[in-house]
Amino acid sequence: MNAKKRHAIYETLRELNPHPTTELEYTTPFELLIAVMLSAQATDVSVNKAMRKMFPIANTPATVLALGKEGVSDHIRTIGLYRTKAKNVIATCRILIDQYGGEVPDDRAALKALPGVGRKTANVVLNTAFGHPTIAVDTHIFRVANRTGLAPGKDVRTVETVLEKFTPKEFLQDAHHWLILHGRYVCKARVPECWHCAIEPLCEFRPKTPAPAE
Repeated sequence: MNAKKRHAIYETLRELNPHPTTELEYTTPFELLIAVMLSAQATDVSVNKAMRKMFPIANTPATVLALGKEGVSDHIRTIGLYRTKAKNVIATCRILIDQYGGEVPDDRAALKALPGVGRKTANVVLNTAFGHPTIAVDTHIFRVANRTGLAPGKDVRTVETVLEKFTPKEFLQDAHHWLILHGRYVCKARVPECWHCAIEPLCEFRPKTPAPAE
């Protein structure tokens, strides 16, 4: 895909949504970190529902640590892999208190060293909480990047590298939010909804999906 077409795609997505952000609900970097950790193999809706009950009670490393593993588990039972996630949340809170004074570090290596935090989670926190122009490649972005021709790659790290290299600077900060939302609501996994896609004329996916018969 050429640079002109890439620019046009991002310009179109920006016009539709000038100020995109995560659909996870949070008020602090710590709340965002926990929500993103819990969102792995789960929906943002399920995480938000659980955190609306937990965060009013415990939304700092110290207060979450005070809940203990069982207390956290009770709050997140409706979320997939909740036992493992509760264990990681407690371990992460302990490290944040012991090593960072209870604050979330603004550093990818430090974030990735936390239990249950991988590169994707670290990139979301760096971008959304701290304003870094990172791109967190999840299944939606991986699919959209390959399907449209925006940033083809055989694995998520390749797609991340290509996106960061070829996304115009003016769009880098918001790119991953636009692409996630586009993949979640329009360029869906099973049937991409090409018939109402704003970037359909620019997309290199063939064949385009026709509108379903009424």
